[in-house]
Amino acid sequence: MDFRPHIERFRKRFAEVEASLSDAKVFDNAQRAQELGKEYARLKDLVAAGAGYLKTVSDLDENRALLKSEPVESEMAQMAKEEVVRLEVREKKLAQQLQFGLIPPDPTDSRNTIVEIRAGAGGSESALFAADLYRMYCRYSEARGWKVEPIDSNPSDLGGFKEIIFEITGTDVFKRMKYESGVHRVQRVPATEAQGRIHTSTATVAVLPEAEEVDIEIKPDEVEINCCRASGKGGQGVNTTDSAVQIIHKPTGLIVRCADERSQQKNRIKAMTVLRSRLLERKVAEENAKYAAQRKDQVGTGERSEKIRTYNFPQNRVTDHRIEVTLYNLANVIEGDLNPLIEPLITHDMETRLAALNV
Repeated sequence: MDFRPHIERFRKRFAEVEASLSDAKVFDNAQRAQELGKEYARLKDLVAAGAGYLKTVSDLDENRALLKSEPVESEMAQMAKEEVVRLEVREKKLAQQLQFGLIPPDPTDSRNTIVEIRAGAGGSESALFAADLYRMYCRYSEARGWKVEPIDSNPSDLGGFKEIIFEITGTDVFKRMKYESGVHRVQRVPATEAQGRIHTSTATVAVLPEAEEVDIEIKPDEVEINCCRASGKGGQGVNTTDSAVQIIHKPTGLIVRCADERSQQKNRIKAMTVLRSRLLERKVAEENAKYAAQRKDQVGTGERSEKIRTYNFPQNRVTDHRIEVTLYNLANVIEGDLNPLIEPLITHDMETRLAALNV
């Protein structure tokens, strides 16, 4: 594939965006300035990749010519041979980056994210697994410099979660977290199992891009807002005041509850954020199925047969069934080392989208 026309197009557009950002008037429109800033960062990486690709191709040609002109056993030929191998790897990597740059960016990739984890099949063990997943995502977020804020939870008796909802804020959160949506299956010996038998349980994960007010308009007469006393841990500041907020969206029947904050107003804001995100996810699913699936497809029913990933503790194995990737480092994964799973998923998604574009 000849990347030169695309590289030139990236350079031209980069110069245009750079010129726009140098004009102070562009910052009068905060949303437009933010969009240009994101495009600038994306194009800057692509322009650098383009320059690196062209130089790598040139260096490859020189070393291949040298390899042909020198005696096979000569020291110069051996050095050229090693350099060709190194440059071919670099050329392939840069070519892939340029190919992915041809795909129109998903506008939701840079959004903050709402994550909902619910216990599925398996009783108390599934609730404990839901807590493990929550901890895994917290560790992963910490490693990437993201911030996690709980929104609502329903703890189980043994220290797990029947349900937990939280928000992750940071750079490109949804771009990476969206691949976690679906049914996660665990195979292990529960702490309560006296016979040492391996049990299979599940938990469902839903990942929603955070919606803004400009994305979804919610009219006052469309919602019913109720305030009540929070329950569970939190002490007097939470449990003795009517700080918990429940919002019912009348047109869809969606119910959102937030009880994490001591302030009723803060809980109300968080609950509205979750409601907008759920409504945006529905809207995107209806308008563009290529970028998002409907909610019931995303989380499934929680049955053991529906799974995107299996965590097998006795074998220290984790398998992602969408791309048939198996790793034997479950201990690291459950501690938040998700990149070896997420990176191949991103690549697979990009390749699929490239194929749809006939690139």
